[in-house]
Amino acid sequence: MSFDRVIVVDWSAAGKPTTQKDSIWIACATPQGTQAENIATRHAAEARLATHIAEALGSGARLLLACDFAFGAPRGLAERLTGSPKALALWDWLAARITDTPQNGTNYRAIAAEMNRHFPGEGPFWGNGQKLETADLPRTKPALPKGISPFRRAETAGHENGLQPKTLWQLAGAGAVGAQSLTGIPMLHRLRAAHPGVVAVWPLEPHAAAPVVIAEAYLSLLKPEVAALVATGMTPDEAQTRTHAEAFLAMAQNGGLDALMTIAEPTDLLEAEGWYLGAGNAAAVTAAPAPALTPPRLRNDCFAMPQGVDWVPVDTALTRLRETLHPITTTETISLAQALGRVLAADMTAARANPSQANSAVDGYGFAHASTGAGLCQMPLVQGRAAAGQPFAGAVPHGQAIRILTGAILPEGVDTVVLEEDCATTARHVAFDGPIKPRANTRRAGEDIGAGDTALRAGQKLRPPDLALLAAIGRASVPVYRRLRVGVLSTGDEIVSQNAAPHQIYDANRPMLLALAQGWGMKPVDLGHCPDDTALIRDRLNRAATQCDAILTSGGASAGDEDHVSRLLSAEGALSSWRIAMKPGRPLALALWQGVPVFGLPGNPVAALTCAVILARPALAALSGAGWAIPQAMTLPAAFAKSKKAGRREYLRARLTAEGRVEVFASEGSGRISGLSWAEGLVELPDHALTIQPGDPVRFLPYAALFD
Repeated sequence: MSFDRVIVVDWSAAGKPTTQKDSIWIACATPQGTQAENIATRHAAEARLATHIAEALGSGARLLLACDFAFGAPRGLAERLTGSPKALALWDWLAARITDTPQNGTNYRAIAAEMNRHFPGEGPFWGNGQKLETADLPRTKPALPKGISPFRRAETAGHENGLQPKTLWQLAGAGAVGAQSLTGIPMLHRLRAAHPGVVAVWPLEPHAAAPVVIAEAYLSLLKPEVAALVATGMTPDEAQTRTHAEAFLAMAQNGGLDALMTIAEPTDLLEAEGWYLGAGNAAAVTAAPAPALTPPRLRNDCFAMPQGVDWVPVDTALTRLRETLHPITTTETISLAQALGRVLAADMTAARANPSQANSAVDGYGFAHASTGAGLCQMPLVQGRAAAGQPFAGAVPHGQAIRILTGAILPEGVDTVVLEEDCATTARHVAFDGPIKPRANTRRAGEDIGAGDTALRAGQKLRPPDLALLAAIGRASVPVYRRLRVGVLSTGDEIVSQNAAPHQIYDANRPMLLALAQGWGMKPVDLGHCPDDTALIRDRLNRAATQCDAILTSGGASAGDEDHVSRLLSAEGALSSWRIAMKPGRPLALALWQGVPVFGLPGNPVAALTCAVILARPALAALSGAGWAIPQAMTLPAAFAKSKKAGRREYLRARLTAEGRVEVFASEGSGRISGLSWAEGLVELPDHALTIQPGDPVRFLPYAALFD
């Protein structure tokens, strides 16, 4: 079913004008984009929706208007009030009685009490959030009248999918939704009545040819996508309307909405109770393409150190970066097959429990534990068996057993399994020694993770075991941050790529830094080499700002005559030059160029790598959405001796001996690039003075932890 635009409404029954959280939000999604509005009153929201409908009809655009409240009640209410079982008759009844003032004054509680008086006992509606009592509207949950269910079939279908739609009968308290229906249905009734034969309500009446279709929505189908938007500072209500409007529009344009609006339930039930989009088929909505999210850019002063700071200790530098950096990449939704190494943009909850049903942990025979005792147990065998993927269709009578295989769902009447190795069998009987522990050799439903539980947190870099978990909980696609695009630029007149003269050197930094970015799960962008020419460097940075999310430069980070990078960033960007109290790697230029963060690394390859893995790696991880990356370190005995002065942190190229001790490269000279290749990691020596003797414990950072 095709629609040109989709509007999703998050309704509110607030008793006074309200904005932001828990207020009315209206999101309109079109192929050109999505706009969201926050409206303080129900009167103003109704007028805005009337305008949307008029604009759609005037332009010939087909409109889907989805609202987040129940359009019907469990069977019995409409017929008790109107004599008709149909929900639209209930709409007429409510619209004739419920009133709303321009400032959100409403009488819905009095009308709920009136409905209760049509039933024996206290009636179905309950919950009064006001101090004043409302006669015949109990504050706490009463016993339901005979024949009245707590939920509609649509809600129970949601429960079966691990969702938690609430009952219409609750009007106040945590999670209450009934008040939204009582105030929202009269509003929709008026919009429908204003355009007879043009506006239709799905699935309460025929709608296939209607230019405007009103449908019920449940705005908790896209929790990961909503959480990703909320993480950028958006209110949950706006995030819910935006994500669901965009998902429904995507489904309308790719044909997926047809299946969503074709319900395998009796017509009389649908016309009596209604249905919400995605009830019983939430996976179709979660699989819809998700919009890209654009987090806010970094502040111009994000790299600034407090006044008076000269030499910056490593821990101070790391703390400053951690406090000021946040994800800057957009998001996308991809399939699990594409997700290895990607960073989750939102918490992932289980769409279904794992295991989804109680099942057998072994091959054996299943029965009801209550039918067994101590000593020899002999039971007749039920004909048939239960296997993984081939459940037993019937029930196992008390006192009988069934052949069951590993992974098979426990049939009705079975709660315990005995190992086949512990049994003697004939074609019709099984015997074993008791007693058997209750629920022995079985796995309960949700034993690993329950439906709705959080399985993985936002910021997780997805590994093969994570993909297995996501598949097991029913997540075929995941919202992830787009790979951070990291540009790498080498500078310096002395740098060449080939045929170096005696006064020139080959570019060792660029391939090293590009490889580091790729190993960190980011998208490396080769910006090439630039000589010491301010105009050329400016042009290269300008182009890089359109291609990259972050930039690594090597060379020109100090304050010397030929350090063109730092001078250009200072004159035309937002530069903060840090003198890091570390060896190697003291000069570090941090800047924003046209809003893009720039990390100016030293030109010396040993210092460039050290600064990159100690400072740039966690900073880029934070920008990518992966959170603050702390390398896993090992404390191991030294195989060297060294005396160190106080005042700076030192990093030594090191590797492990066959005995598990840490040896260091023969020379600490920063020009010895071969030491980087010889090493398997870095030894980190603290800021204070110390003397190390062989056998003393030292902190070793393996390359595997720094390059991942």
